Amino acid sequence: MTTHALDKADWRRWQESWDRQQEWYMPDREERFRVMLEMTAALVGPEPRVLDLACGTGSISDRVLTRMPNARTVGVDRDPALLALARGTFADDPRATFVTADLSDPDWPALLPEGPYDAVLTATALHWMRTEPLRALYGQLAGVVREGGVFLNADHMPDESTPRINAAVHLFEEERRKRQRDEGALDWGGWWRALSEEPALAQVAQERFALFGNPAEVRHDHNNEEFQSAEWHAATLRDVGFAEARTVWASPTDAMVLALR
Repeated sequence: MTTHALDKADWRRWQESWDRQQEWYMPDREERFRVMLEMTAALVGPEPRVLDLACGTGSISDRVLTRMPNARTVGVDRDPALLALARGTFADDPRATFVTADLSDPDWPALLPEGPYDAVLTATALHWMRTEPLRALYGQLAGVVREGGVFLNADHMPDESTPRINAAVHLFEEERRKRQRDEGALDWGGWWRALSEEPALAQVAQERFALFGNPAEVRHDHNNEEFQSAEWHAATLRDVGFAEARTVWASPTDAMVLALR
C-alpha cells in the first residue's frame, strides 16, 4: 500500500472537501445518512458489524463510528485514490478496516474479513452498475448479510412516470448548482483536478485515472444510462433471498431501499 505524506489535519481536510463536493450534487446527503443509521440501529442494534459497500473515502464508516462508537466497519472499494483517503483518515482507528476489491468480480466476497455482517450500507455508488451486474451483486449480498441483518442502498432511483415533475426538478437543481459553482463550489471534475494537484496524492490519483479515466477530462466516467427504480431494487432484493424490502426514504430524484435478510 502506498504511503502518503499527509498529517491527520490534511486527511480530514480532504474528507471535508469530498463531503462538500458530494453535497453540491445532493444537498440532502446528511439526511439520507441519518435515516440509514437510524434504520440500522432499529433493526440490528447499536453495535453492528457493518460492510461499507463501495465505500469511497469512508463517509458511511465515519458516520457509523461517530454515532455508534462500539460498531465495527469494513469498507470495500476499487478506487485507489478514495481508498487512500479512507485509510489515511482511519489509520489510527482499529474499528475501521478497508479492502480493495472490484465488485464486478464474482469472487470479491472472498477478499472480505470473515462474515456474515449485521448490515451492508451503501450510498450513491451502485448506480454505476448496469441492471444485470447489479442483480448479480444483490444475489451475492444475500450471502454476506446474516439472517435478520439489513442492506440499505441510497442512490439515484428515478420515477419515469412523472416526466414534467422530473424536468422541473432537473432545471431547479441545475440552476442551484450553477449558482454555487459561481460562488466557488467544486464539482466532480474540479475536485479530482484539485486532488491530482496535491503532491502527496498525485501518484494515487493517476492510478485512479488509469482505471476509470480522469473526471476532469471525461464527462461521464461511469454508467449514466441505466438507472433502476426503487420498485425494481426492492423487488430484486426479495427475489434474491431477502425476506422484506421497501423504500424508507426518498427525495425528488433519489431513494433509499432497505432489505431485511
